[in-house]
Amino acid sequence: MMSERYDYVVIGGGSAGSILANRLTEDGKNSVLVLEAGRSDYPWDLLIQMPAALPFPAGKPFYDWRYESDPEPYMDGRRVKHARGKVLGGSSSINGMIYQRGNPLDYERWGGDPGMEEWNFAHCLPYFKRLENALAANEDDEYRGHDGPVKLERGPAKNPLFQAFFDAAEDAGYSRIPDVNGFRQEGFAPFDKHVYKGRRMSVSRAYLHPVMKRSNLTVKTRAFVSSINFNGTTAESVTYRRNKTTHHVSAGEVILAGGAINTPQLLQLSGVGESEHLRSLGIEPVADLPGVGENLQDHLEAYIQYSCPKPVSEQPNLKKSRMPWIGLQWLLGRKGPAATNHFEGGGFVRSNEDVPYPNLMYHFLPVAVRYDGQQAETKHGFQVHVGPMFSDARGSLKIRSKDPKEHPSMVYNYLSTEQDRREWVEAVRVTRNIMAQPSIAPYNSGEISPGSSVQTEEEILEWVKEDAETALHPSCTAKMGPASDPMAVVDPNNMKVHGLDNVRVVDASAMPYITNGNIHAPVLMLAEKAADLIRGRDPLGPEDADFYRHGVHEPDAGTIKQKKEKKAK
Repeated sequence: MMSERYDYVVIGGGSAGSILANRLTEDGKNSVLVLEAGRSDYPWDLLIQMPAALPFPAGKPFYDWRYESDPEPYMDGRRVKHARGKVLGGSSSINGMIYQRGNPLDYERWGGDPGMEEWNFAHCLPYFKRLENALAANEDDEYRGHDGPVKLERGPAKNPLFQAFFDAAEDAGYSRIPDVNGFRQEGFAPFDKHVYKGRRMSVSRAYLHPVMKRSNLTVKTRAFVSSINFNGTTAESVTYRRNKTTHHVSAGEVILAGGAINTPQLLQLSGVGESEHLRSLGIEPVADLPGVGENLQDHLEAYIQYSCPKPVSEQPNLKKSRMPWIGLQWLLGRKGPAATNHFEGGGFVRSNEDVPYPNLMYHFLPVAVRYDGQQAETKHGFQVHVGPMFSDARGSLKIRSKDPKEHPSMVYNYLSTEQDRREWVEAVRVTRNIMAQPSIAPYNSGEISPGSSVQTEEEILEWVKEDAETALHPSCTAKMGPASDPMAVVDPNNMKVHGLDNVRVVDASAMPYITNGNIHAPVLMLAEKAADLIRGRDPLGPEDADFYRHGVHEPDAGTIKQKKEKKAK
């Protein structure tokens, strides 16, 4: 007999789950249980609280689910590792802390699909503003929020390598802009980051911990959910394991917020998915939804690294002999090299004239190092992270068995399309053009990777196959769309799963298309809006703010705006 019952059971205490926990309990009327399979994000855990420690949690079972793809058929059979947060705060507790909304035209694309009209940019903008406290933006900036829970610092991108990179981009014909999350995304600027006063600003820190004492909120960590239990097509309870004991909890509604890998996995385990596949594993289908696990999208990225002849990079700070002092600076004052994620600037460009808005994203890093912490053999160096942003490659995710602890089969099909391959060649060549400009020449003593021997299209693509990594943006595996779309899973008007009662999805899996940039900020926006839809509140009204369109606005729109803002200051 079940002794527990909650109005809402939220599966996943990550980014979306933290927002839902806050918003669904704020009026005191609803009881909410959050079940997080990972551990708590303890404030004394340096590896997740210290911004510069970001390479260390990935790959460690204490923090990371350690997913990996199946052999990728267009990357010579390589398996690509996918780190996902296994801790309260989810991937916001282990990611690179970069805050990118994406381009407004991403949301125009969302809103252009049938039934998705209220997910266009005008309808999404007020939710971005509600979640933000953009500390570097002017108070009268119509594009940015100033009172939200997520405090965002910018840059500062003061290392001379950043300035040289920005100047080189201008030499190459690109614009300097004030804010990639404002009127214009296309161009180069310091980036907003999830860092506040030298500490990681995870979503659990912003939304969940401040409300932990609410009497109608219960958060359980190390609670591994194995199934949603149905009576017909109505969800009635959830089964989870905690402290070596199996528990059943009754739910008024079940909200899946486990992310684009865990959410479709749990739906399939619970009998929701493509019926033939489920039956082949001995799972009786509850609802035949072939879109569950399909439409899988991600960003692939590569690091183009350079050696620097001047002693200005962060390379010396990677030495083990310096780490005690760096750590002490952070512990005593939240200052020094450990108090930033170092991804303090970059930009967005179009790789060719046929695309309407930027299809390449750059993150500049004043050090030559891989995401896993493996540094290049150079005294001083730097790198740019680059990759296509709206690849037309599509993959799929399927469970392998009835065992909830077995990781699902995932194939992303990176490099599977002509567009994807062409844009990768363009990405490398656009980057090399920027790095060949006079402004960065005094700091550039040669390309380390891929190196000057890689020149032809075939050579570039071979290097990408061997060296590129995921940008850790899996998404779109339970996409929003009307019931008339046979591959849609989630109703965009209420986040309910089609064909089911009392089940909703609120995370990156509900995105119909991946956005142009890091997807963390779009997930937060989606969760903020979903909270209103779930509570039956009227969504925030649309804000018809203008935004930059190539070919419509003047080519230097944004640059002029930046100069005016600087003059005003």
